[in-house]
Amino acid sequence: MEKTRCDWCKNDELYVAYHDKEWGKPVKDDSIFFEFLILETFQAGLSWITILRKRENFRAAFDAFDYKKIARYNTDKINQLLTNPGIIRNKLKVNAAKSNAIAFMLVQEEFGSFSNYIWSFLDHKPLKNNFEDNSQVPATTPLSDKISKDLKKRGFKFVGSTVVYAFMQATGLVNDHLTSCFRHEQV
Repeated sequence: MEKTRCDWCKNDELYVAYHDKEWGKPVKDDSIFFEFLILETFQAGLSWITILRKRENFRAAFDAFDYKKIARYNTDKINQLLTNPGIIRNKLKVNAAKSNAIAFMLVQEEFGSFSNYIWSFLDHKPLKNNFEDNSQVPATTPLSDKISKDLKKRGFKFVGSTVVYAFMQATGLVNDHLTSCFRHEQV
């Protein structure tokens, strides 16, 4: 019998795999949080499938999303990234990856881990929504507004409320799998 999934992933094999194995699964690992932070910030203004299709290119270009290395990127490395056709070559976003790596490590220093920081906004428990249709899923919430504001205050770039809410969905801070989706109860 065919599994029932969220509507947005049905026609693309890459989307289905991402939906079934990653999206909405609660993350605790800082390296995974940083990967999604980078990918979501590059996604701003673009479709998520574009980012998924370039994910391995991003991984190779950004040293496997090693935030300690990214924080030390010099002008030559930034220029190399800006000529890499396998990623999104937006100068502001490439530079934001470096500043976000620095801000990420400052959060780790203050809170012990980025995971402790980000989960503290939710009392360390994921929010479970019960949406029946994609039209009910919001693009932002008061909580994503709050997190966005705090991230910006800490020096993060490209972390508007819409990006933050997508980040929350991707990393399982919020479960927005539709109630009809087989993953709704699993995550």
